[in-house]
Amino acid sequence: MRLLIRHIPLAVALLGFACAGVWAQPAAELKTKPTGIDAVLKAAKTGGDQFLEADQAFRFNASAAGTDQVRLTWEIADGYYLYRARIKVATSSAAAQLGTPQLPAGLIKNDEYFGRQEIYHHELTALVPVARAGTGSFELPLQVTYQGCAEAGLCYPPITKDVTLHLPARTAGGAGTAGVSSGGGAAAGNAAHAPAEQDWFAGLIRSGNPLIMLGWFYLAGLLLAFTPCVLPMVPILAGIIAGGGSNITTGRAFALSLTYVLGMALTYTLAGIAGAAAGSQIQTLFQQWWVLTLFAALFVVLALSMFGAFTLQMPSSIQSRIAQLSNRQSAGTFGGVAIMGALSALIVTTCVGPALVGALLVISQTGQIARGGGALFAMSIGMGTPLLVVGASAGRLLPKAGPWMDTVKKLFGVMMLAVAVWMLARVVPERLALLLWAVPALTLGWLLWREARGRAAVLWAVRGAGVAAGLYGLVLVSGAALGGTDPLAPIPALASHARELPFRPVKSVAELTRLVGEAREHGQGVVVDFSADWCTSCKEMERYTFTDARVQAALSTAVLLRADVTANNADDQALLKHFNIIGPPTIAFYNKNGEERAQYRVVGYMKAEPFAAVSRAALEAP
Repeated sequence: MRLLIRHIPLAVALLGFACAGVWAQPAAELKTKPTGIDAVLKAAKTGGDQFLEADQAFRFNASAAGTDQVRLTWEIADGYYLYRARIKVATSSAAAQLGTPQLPAGLIKNDEYFGRQEIYHHELTALVPVARAGTGSFELPLQVTYQGCAEAGLCYPPITKDVTLHLPARTAGGAGTAGVSSGGGAAAGNAAHAPAEQDWFAGLIRSGNPLIMLGWFYLAGLLLAFTPCVLPMVPILAGIIAGGGSNITTGRAFALSLTYVLGMALTYTLAGIAGAAAGSQIQTLFQQWWVLTLFAALFVVLALSMFGAFTLQMPSSIQSRIAQLSNRQSAGTFGGVAIMGALSALIVTTCVGPALVGALLVISQTGQIARGGGALFAMSIGMGTPLLVVGASAGRLLPKAGPWMDTVKKLFGVMMLAVAVWMLARVVPERLALLLWAVPALTLGWLLWREARGRAAVLWAVRGAGVAAGLYGLVLVSGAALGGTDPLAPIPALASHARELPFRPVKSVAELTRLVGEAREHGQGVVVDFSADWCTSCKEMERYTFTDARVQAALSTAVLLRADVTANNADDQALLKHFNIIGPPTIAFYNKNGEERAQYRVVGYMKAEPFAAVSRAALEAP
């Protein structure tokens, strides 16, 4: 029956519904509740008292989203839904070819007539790539077909809308794809015309050569390894190796590092797949204040243990069992190291970059879990490569025996304190965070002064470094008392005061829609910055990119909005879902016509010069 309904004309399908309704219900119930074709006819006779007209139930709109992409949107009334499988987009133009519509993940419904279906409620936005010849402006005819139903039991016939969209002209040579740059975004020379990096990475996963895809994602991970989001893993791993004692060998240090990296990579990959497949923002799950506080406390405990305040050990009964097992193995601590790698993946390495977003988009929109998961794993190994170097060299760099080993362990304890403060800085006020940074600085100063030994030249060099660290800690305390917030410039009177961009807060999709409409009436573009207190790259954008004179000039005529998604409440999640955003930092642009220019969307940290170029291009009217 399902195949007949899908392929026979509408009249026969409606007749089938009517027959199904007659055979499925008792005669007494049929007298009071119309079913099948009777329900459709009654709705028509009563002028839609029971059901909305199709165009009211599914408000459709189409617009150009730049030079090579169109945006399709549906506002779906409460109590109604659209079928994903019934959405079709075609063009009659011989000069253009449409790509696969990029649709978000929907809900699974066991439909009475069509079986297991993916559906959408409330709202839906789809982006359709357009490949076209030439660089001039272009009129693109589209035929968009969709079908939906009412939860109350009425299914509408397929709806086809014919629209013609004006795609703006492209500059010659501007149709190329973006490459990877060390600045975290498209290179300045291509920024004005290249698609967003995350879209390039997504295309690479969908249809690229598997080996080339894995190579690019490995390189992307290697670049991420040198960002503030990943660097805290170095002292964590170094502390684990140092905790192995004076007899640790190069081979064992490398094996511990490899275990840590594999634990991190597998967890990162599995969490990314699960989060993308579920359609959720996995990044925010482990950024709640109590989670960060708990793990900061854990690192403080580890630091105190390295300082010799106490010894962390399991009960003797458990130790004896482990000792028996470890006598048969070459190492007995690899399980704990793998767990630390897994925790680091969830707590530390949560920065969003184009490669990560591309992989998660493909998994969530196309279901290509194997290719998307492979890309995430390759990127994770790239992020962990410097950690493997640390492990491979640890046997030579760390002292083998003597009091120096104890000093090295205490230095790694200072690093553990710094990691704890770095975590707490995401959830406490900035002035308090500045005061907390004084703790590892003063501890380092005390440690270097107390532990310094050796020849006079070395002794006083180490103590001099200790004095410098102690003075810096005192400056941090003074800066916090004076109202400072920046650890790199703690004294407010001496800090440079670059003009901050006047971002206005936006709290919901409805408020965003209203503000974009107001900007359109005044002929202004709109910039929407998605940020969070726990986002390290967001703070980099604020400090180094948004304060640059070129960036401020490029954004001077635009309306600047900021969506702070720190709380991850219902409104925050709705905003992220509306833009299909994995997490911050993400910056979206609207031109003067109120159209989002999705191909210029910036994901992750981007330096000032390329960001200024992207901003100028994105805000220009087509």
